[in-house]
Amino acid sequence: MLPEDEDARLMDLVARGDKAAFAWLFDRYQASMVRFAWRFVGNQGRAEELAQEIFLKLYRNAKSYRPTAKFKTFLFRVATNHCLNEVRRGDYKVMEPQNEEQRDTNEAVGQRPDDALEGKQLELAVGKALHGMSERERAAFSMCRFEGMAYREIAEALDASEAAVKSLIHRATLQVVKQIDLLRAGLAATGSQA
Repeated sequence: MLPEDEDARLMDLVARGDKAAFAWLFDRYQASMVRFAWRFVGNQGRAEELAQEIFLKLYRNAKSYRPTAKFKTFLFRVATNHCLNEVRRGDYKVMEPQNEEQRDTNEAVGQRPDDALEGKQLELAVGKALHGMSERERAAFSMCRFEGMAYREIAEALDASEAAVKSLIHRATLQVVKQIDLLRAGLAATGSQA
């Protein structure tokens, strides 16, 4: 077990039947799992179900857990595989963001209306870019940019080399930049017409 990984220690307690340790891990990672799954299916309700399924899988297989990597890395590997299987099953295809409620809850209180509008437009641009990415690009980009994971951790979660992860993130970032450039060009065009 990695000495500094408190979550791995908690998972070891879960394997011994400690439900409070599992509840702590669930509380800590549940929101991240929902956000991660949402980036695959584009549906808040289904993302919440997928997060529940991921934690159920984690709980059922707790006794087979071996802390060879950080717990967070292990959890995202389980989540990535689960979400990829969901997308491959074909029940859900990644959709462009359309959940107003999801975006509105992310809006900071007290923002100027122009800032809030720009933030929503940027969020839509990133959503369109995510829509155009391959599943592995989306997973790598999400883990890096939204979850703050290091390339090494992402490589372990995706069972890929660090070079492959860098390439996935680079291609995904180019798609995001392209969508933001298109957004800015559109805003400039509407601004010059006003």
